[in-house]
Amino acid sequence: MEDLPPDKRPLGSQWVYKIKYNSDGSIERLKSRLVVFGNHQKEGIDYTETFAPVAKMVIVRAFLAMSTIPFFMVILRRKVSCKLMSLYMWMISVALRAFKAYLIDCFHMKDLGTLKYFLGIEVARSSSGLFLCQIKYTLEIITKAGLLGSKPAGFPMEQNHRLGLASGPLLDDPEPYLRLVGRLIYLAVTRPDLAYSVHILSQFMHAPRTEHWEAALRVVRYLKGTPGQGIFLRSDSELTLQGWCDSDWAACPLTRRSLTGWIIFLGKSPISWKIKKQKTVSTSSSEAEYRCMCATTMELMWLKRLLLSLGVQHPKAIKLFCDSQSALHIAKNSVFHERTKHIEVDCHFVRDAISKGFIDPSYVSTREQGPHLYKSSR
Repeated sequence: MEDLPPDKRPLGSQWVYKIKYNSDGSIERLKSRLVVFGNHQKEGIDYTETFAPVAKMVIVRAFLAMSTIPFFMVILRRKVSCKLMSLYMWMISVALRAFKAYLIDCFHMKDLGTLKYFLGIEVARSSSGLFLCQIKYTLEIITKAGLLGSKPAGFPMEQNHRLGLASGPLLDDPEPYLRLVGRLIYLAVTRPDLAYSVHILSQFMHAPRTEHWEAALRVVRYLKGTPGQGIFLRSDSELTLQGWCDSDWAACPLTRRSLTGWIIFLGKSPISWKIKKQKTVSTSSSEAEYRCMCATTMELMWLKRLLLSLGVQHPKAIKLFCDSQSALHIAKNSVFHERTKHIEVDCHFVRDAISKGFIDPSYVSTREQGPHLYKSSR
């Protein structure tokens, strides 16, 4: 506590009370906080810039995947190795306990022990690995949508839908649609099978129509049949990356831009997945697939640097699987350069990544790609 300087003005404050729940719905603790009215601030007077440090969920998944994998060390250069504890147990060392004690002295915090529930994500631990799901959050979504008694849907979205060309009436109140899609976006943190549906539905949040609302409710009915689905981070994985990529050429009926989709594994554990619309229109399916390889390669580069910052070396070329033979030829064969000048120059760094031994692209049939992505979230 100190006196207010003469050139400053105080901001108001208020107590906020909240009930914290466990994953089973029971009350964990009653929490109270004294918060400042930040909306009373004025830029340039009370602050100059804003910054909110938020970790990407792919970092959380990568760290948890690494924590399940045991590693070995050689004892005194002998031909004998011993199995060490998992990275998670290794980090709970004397140094970490000392660091926790230091933080507790500086801030009001406490050690909650073994990870079981984190930001709505439930963590089930076994000798085989970690299972991450959001069953409590999923049931809340179904309940708030009023579909607890509805018939489950077998798949989240109709095939060959035309939601981009929907011409039905605009929703009188778009708030329920916005809230539902926002919840689905966060649910996709542990549900790769929702990536495409969330990508499509989030495009219409500025002006949702009745068709969009019905499509969103279908996703909820799909959740009704799969509330406990999530991802499994296996302890028998290797600390190696591999990527799977695919594109949907000219998928957007309005702009005719293609879709890029990828899923990346750390060993046998899925840690990164995404569906996004490409920035420019591709004139062929080969170009769309090549741009998809480009985006996936950038994600692999970032993940390799992330692993390196955590002390994990990845000297081998990363396997990248693609179902387009022509895109693989463009990436590997410089003879095709004259036929691909219309592709932006920065896209050609895929070929550089191959020549430097960073990635090793391989062909995989389309039939094998779909089930591979679906099974990853079982």
